[in-house]
Amino acid sequence: MKSITFQIIALCALLSIMLAACGSSASLSVAESSKSRDKNPEIAEGNLADLVDGNNAFALDIYNALRSENGNLILSPYSMSLALAMTYAGARGDTESQMAQALHYAPQEQLHPAFNALDLELEKKPINLDKDQEPLQINIANSVWTEKTLPLMPEFLDTIAVNYGAGIHLSDFMNKPNEERVAINNWVSDETEERIKDLLPDGTISPDTRMVLVNAIYFKADWFNKFDPNSTHDGAFHLLDGTEATVKVMGETMHDVPYVQGNGYQAIELAYAGETAAMDIILPDEGNFETFEASFDKAVYDEVINGLQIASSARVNLPKFEFTKDFNLSDALMSLGMTDAFDRGLADFSGMTGDKDLFIGNVIHKAFVAVDEEGTEAAAATAVVMEATGAPMQDILFIVDRPFLFIIRDTVNGQILFVGRVQPAISITLLRRGKKQQNAESQRVFYLLSPQRL
Repeated sequence: MKSITFQIIALCALLSIMLAACGSSASLSVAESSKSRDKNPEIAEGNLADLVDGNNAFALDIYNALRSENGNLILSPYSMSLALAMTYAGARGDTESQMAQALHYAPQEQLHPAFNALDLELEKKPINLDKDQEPLQINIANSVWTEKTLPLMPEFLDTIAVNYGAGIHLSDFMNKPNEERVAINNWVSDETEERIKDLLPDGTISPDTRMVLVNAIYFKADWFNKFDPNSTHDGAFHLLDGTEATVKVMGETMHDVPYVQGNGYQAIELAYAGETAAMDIILPDEGNFETFEASFDKAVYDEVINGLQIASSARVNLPKFEFTKDFNLSDALMSLGMTDAFDRGLADFSGMTGDKDLFIGNVIHKAFVAVDEEGTEAAAATAVVMEATGAPMQDILFIVDRPFLFIIRDTVNGQILFVGRVQPAISITLLRRGKKQQNAESQRVFYLLSPQRL
């Protein structure tokens, strides 16, 4: 009798679970793909190179769309491309074609496996390290946060699971938008070693939010040739308005470094330990920064990189710097032609839900960079918030004492990971000598390194 009673109770419990699944939480049954990430994606020859070339073209496009921002600049176009690629997986019609053109994306069936292959390549650790060198670290993480009542297409779930390893977080945006915002921010902070905090400001998540697609990237690497801390000294940094700031300058004589002197600029490439990544520093001629920056597109970038040749020796003076920058990318992306995606009446993301019921409300990006004698640390995150619709040279002197551009890139595939500039936004007058001068100069160094406080 007890056995029969137990079976009846178990049957009732199972029936209750099945009925609940068919009720208000129907999306739970489709909110997770049964497929795992493909660790050995098969892609056609040339697809990886095409992806990198397109990503780098977008990198320079978005830099130019954002360069009117005041002060120092740091962004990760690769993080943007990844978050938007997951969004592109659900785009259809004109929305899809506009995204492809603005972001330099290949057709869906080619793009997503290529992104998967590139991510896996980037996260490989270099093996040719000296004993005192830490291995280069690149961590890339993707996640998708969806309203728990939102039904999702199995094809969309499979695409992001297989190619982006993106886990699905069922969220209660309709009733607890702020709590979900905090959860997303905490995930980003964890994935970026706490370098990117509060990615989503207050108010960016509302009861109308249905999905947030997030990418986080963290980069840390020692220099291949470290700067001697004992050589770091105070030096002048010339601002665009003709005034000067005092900064901490790292100095080192290096051998066999890639260098180029072009029309209106010179550039040098500093390798990271393992020699699978590098920072390219592009120094426009004095008085030429604004003109050069305005012309800095994919063609000029290719000219710089392809023109690098080994210099037998170079004296490099480079300021230490550290700062964070955040953006709302919506206007910049629309200026590149990606307009329908932000229009609640025209957006077509039916590949996500089967209906034209979603549009992009915001694309939010935040990035951090720190450069010192040991190496470089950089991090970034991007969130797409979906709303309901409705020749060999030698004896080179490379003195970085004025605004400059910098690029952090993977040197194996050529993918640009970060791009930015150091261009303080304020004018600082020269101070008198004496004890007060030391204190004031110390303060000026802090401002240059932390321009978010300017």
